[in-house]
Amino acid sequence: MTAPYKAMILAAGLGERMRPLTEHTPKPLLRAGGKPLIVWQIERLKRAGFERLVINHAHLGLQIERELGDGSAYGVGIAYSDEGVPLETAGGIVTALHLLGDAPFVVTNGDVYTEFDYGRLRPVLQDMAGNPDHLAHLVLVDNPPHHPQGDFVLNAGKVVAEGEGKLTFSGIGCYRPALFAGLRPGAKAALAPLLRRAMAEGRVSGEHFTGRWQDIGTPERLAALDRELELRHVA
Repeated sequence: MTAPYKAMILAAGLGERMRPLTEHTPKPLLRAGGKPLIVWQIERLKRAGFERLVINHAHLGLQIERELGDGSAYGVGIAYSDEGVPLETAGGIVTALHLLGDAPFVVTNGDVYTEFDYGRLRPVLQDMAGNPDHLAHLVLVDNPPHHPQGDFVLNAGKVVAEGEGKLTFSGIGCYRPALFAGLRPGAKAALAPLLRRAMAEGRVSGEHFTGRWQDIGTPERLAALDRELELRHVA
């Protein structure tokens, strides 16, 4: 029987670039194609067999809990990590580790739209579970217009911090809990320094996803996505 790996959806951001839409609604609950952005993610994770989810929140976070409940309406189980104030990516993950457990897990963002097949990550998680040297796996995408410089380089299946041909980190990743060793729950901490340290040790793998992925960073992008999904009748 395949291990019931968990997935975490990051939903604690303030959504400052999306104002005024996010003054009264957390960004992951903004709607496109007839449903909240975070629900698109939940449904794709469920489709890939990830039925035990953890969602962190801060800004207007109780709205997220009220909207999604325990997850049963979507065929999943949801546990929540209420940060109060945003703790950045690594800080949010560390604070939720007690909900995620000891096995490697998937992390994705609740405020993007992607058609990535999360099922592709199950073999990666299995490899990470048996290989302590495999600390992280990142899904990289082509650089969007608003981020032309990229983040990291994919070289023969490994991700490195510097070099030619940088790609953009999609926010989709797999992590072993050991990556966050030494960090304190409840404290702010960025993810990039941890990843760069692990990259320098050759402990980060990656893949290049060329399909649909979009950072919904402005009200205009959200409106355009809404029109696109309605026209395409995406489910």
